[in-house]
Amino acid sequence: MAVVIPDEVLKSAQMTETELKQEIALMLFHKEKLTLAQASRLAGMPRIQFQHLLASRQIPIHYDIAELESDIATLRETGYL
Repeated sequence: MAVVIPDEVLKSAQMTETELKQEIALMLFHKEKLTLAQASRLAGMPRIQFQHLLASRQIPIHYDIAELESDIATLRETGYL
């Protein structure tokens, strides 16, 4: 699914497309709507870099068994496992 954000919104927010994606990923991760892997992928960042971004915003990493299982399933679906 593609989401179109008008350029005027980015201009008003004084953000780039990349910054907006990162902010959305941070918010969804913080609200426990996305796993760490999903959020880092949405942000377009390697996981470790996304973890540094989380730390810079003082957002704790919550990672439980269900998220581990979800990440393993994602790795299998994408052929990494």
